[in-house]
Amino acid sequence: MYNSAAKAYGRTSQQTVNPRELEAALLIKAAARLQSVIDDWENASPTLDEALQYNRKLWSVFVDAVTRSDCPLPAQVAQNIANLGLFVFNQTIALQVQPDENKVRSLITINCEIAGGLRGQAEAAAAAPATTE
Repeated sequence: MYNSAAKAYGRTSQQTVNPRELEAALLIKAAARLQSVIDDWENASPTLDEALQYNRKLWSVFVDAVTRSDCPLPAQVAQNIANLGLFVFNQTIALQVQPDENKVRSLITINCEIAGGLRGQAEAAAAAPATTE
């Protein structure tokens, strides 16, 4: 009985996660995959490609979302995210041609900074008092 209740709670909590928190968690996951490549740089070739592919797919989703006509973000914020996405794509191509730890680190930094911003927004939204009009 306890096991089925725990599973039901797990499914519900996954369905109710704040979208910003989910995005932040995915960015941190991508950053961790990239960091693991740096941690074993001598054997990085196969894992670098996998980590770059995961990160690129994630950023493709972000860029697609902010370039849609129905994007709810302010235009400047959407443009900044799109520009970061283009930088990530360019770094990814450069890394596939010539692996460079510093370029991998820049991707990690971007992911962590954006995740931090998303988590800050999510915390601020959760802490804001509800208004009724």
